[in-house]
Amino acid sequence: MAKRQVEVFTTGCAGCGPAVELVKELAGPDCQVQVRDLRKDGDSEAKAAEYGITSIPAVVVDGRLASCCRGG
Repeated sequence: MAKRQVEVFTTGCAGCGPAVELVKELAGPDCQVQVRDLRKDGDSEAKAAEYGITSIPAVVVDGRLASCCRGG
């Protein structure tokens, strides 16, 4: 079975570090976690726009923005 792709979008804010750690802790062995720092990775801005991200930190699982991260 393919691993789930989990992307965590961050900007280095006070809430980003704990959010990344929580996602990594909860993800488990069947998930591939990628941290996308909007300050450092130019491609991340385009991806964030594609997913409709309006607030940070945000989590995307298998190409879908997590329900807890929708609506700002």
